[in-house]
Amino acid sequence: MHQALVETLEASLRQAQLDGDVDSLERLIDEDLLFVGPDGALASKADDLALHRSGAVRFTSHEPTDLQWRLIAPDVLVVALQAHLEVLVHGQPVAGAYRYTRVWARREEQWRVVAGHVSAMPF
Repeated sequence: MHQALVETLEASLRQAQLDGDVDSLERLIDEDLLFVGPDGALASKADDLALHRSGAVRFTSHEPTDLQWRLIAPDVLVVALQAHLEVLVHGQPVAGAYRYTRVWARREEQWRVVAGHVSAMPF
């Protein structure tokens, strides 16, 4: 059951990123989000949504290559996802292998990303 849940959550987030679907991202990301980007900068939900809304960040390809997860508590999942990404960042193409760590928490019966980090992986 949890494997299907994790795959569904991650697929929903991935599709929202690819579609630039800010409404879906709004539902999938928690108000209290703490996210560390590949440059080490800390971002909030508002920061993340603003990047997608403005088109400053636009995912063009997001191919997961490895997904692992742990149920930490009944309402908390930690996910480690490796993916090959192609993203336009302020119009500049960025591509490569990246590793995400995400914490999903169920609040008011809705699973949302509450924390995360992404790092580039060496080739």
